[in-house]
Amino acid sequence: MDAVTTYAGDARSEAPAPRTLGQLRESGHRLRSLREEVRDNLLARLAAGEDPWPGLHGFADTVVPQLERALIAGHDIVLLGERGQGKTRLLRTLVGLLDEWSPVIAGSELGEHPYDPITPQWQRVAAEQGDELPVEWVHRSERYAEKLATPDTSVADLIGDVDPMKVAEGRHLGDPETIHFGLIPRSHRGIVAINELPDLAERIQVAMLNVMEERDIQVRGYVLRLPLDVLVVASANPEDYTNRGRIITPLKDRFGAEIRTHYPAELEAEIAVIRQEAHLTAEVPDALLEVLARFTRALRDSSAVDQRSGVSARFAIAGAETIAASALHRATLQGEEHAVARVVDLETAVEVLRGKIEFETGEEGRETEILTHLLRTAVAGAVREHFRGLDLSLLVDAMEGGATVSTGGQVTARDFLAGLPVLGESELYDDIAARLDARNDGETACAVELALEGLYLARKIGKDSDGRETVYG
Repeated sequence: MDAVTTYAGDARSEAPAPRTLGQLRESGHRLRSLREEVRDNLLARLAAGEDPWPGLHGFADTVVPQLERALIAGHDIVLLGERGQGKTRLLRTLVGLLDEWSPVIAGSELGEHPYDPITPQWQRVAAEQGDELPVEWVHRSERYAEKLATPDTSVADLIGDVDPMKVAEGRHLGDPETIHFGLIPRSHRGIVAINELPDLAERIQVAMLNVMEERDIQVRGYVLRLPLDVLVVASANPEDYTNRGRIITPLKDRFGAEIRTHYPAELEAEIAVIRQEAHLTAEVPDALLEVLARFTRALRDSSAVDQRSGVSARFAIAGAETIAASALHRATLQGEEHAVARVVDLETAVEVLRGKIEFETGEEGRETEILTHLLRTAVAGAVREHFRGLDLSLLVDAMEGGATVSTGGQVTARDFLAGLPVLGESELYDDIAARLDARNDGETACAVELALEGLYLARKIGKDSDGRETVYG
């Protein structure tokens, strides 16, 4: 995202009927400030027992209460957190607290309310046309603007600048109508979100001071007293959002609420985020998502990883998408009916995810070794969770008797299952599959591979792999 984006996350109902100021008054429409609108809608949702924050996991007892109090207080908000903690997603859910449809003066560049025009041009037009002033309706998705802060962002982008075309039309330079407004004035009566706020150059941060405090704008010597009604929300890395970082103290002081985000505290929330956000091209059993979640959490606790940059939730999401792609690749080449990811596919995730982690300086050259070790730790944790109390000694005895099991990235689930050693009248394989609620060959193969990998990690059986084939024995 290198420019302005708008939120369009909900379905639309039909817009209200009034098309003139007179019809709007007759409908009983009431003007509320943006903060009143957000506050009223939030309180109504809470009173009705509805969740105002759909799709957010792990914030219910920490971030969400702080956010709700800040919105009720009417504060501008900055979210502080490392990458991949859901800051942007949280900001975008604020749109759901706006009225679905809001009236504006038809043709108004700033989306001015028909009851309260703020620019000299539309104040004049409103006075001339009276109740015939044309009205149109904007959806709440159009009242949210998002900007990724970059060092090349200009004052013109956020605040505005003189428009040479308007000057060429004959207006003199002192005329306020020669100004082309930037993102923040255009977000009048809406929400403007700025991601990575400290990345704005200091002179741009200075330009925002008046907007956030006095609600007026200054462009090339013009001072326009526009009573802008905007809610400014932002995200930032805590390390940059300090006096020693890249944020100026006066702007920092303008935000009424600074809220710290965090990675999910519970394993279940981590898995829910992966399942929700990953676009999977094949089936990925829950046990493998759990392994990826455990893997991600182990990285966050590792002293070998630079924790100042964090380990994003996108790490596990990309891992899930990678092993799904590996499963689909195998199914396509080998003619499998169901593409299901298995334990053998986890190795492909390590290969492509290495670049998403920043390691401590002293760990140079050991990156793959560290990732492989922590992935094995995650697998061992999942094995203990799902196969606790299950007696796998018959499988170990078969291996000690000379049996081997072969698998690999291009070995189908059916061929893998057909190559398992016969364990007499035992129903062990059925019990293993039942522990993971396996419903087809692919899921059963995944469950048995997980059990075999657990036995290997517990040093009860051996394992030999050449990158193409893995043999347990």
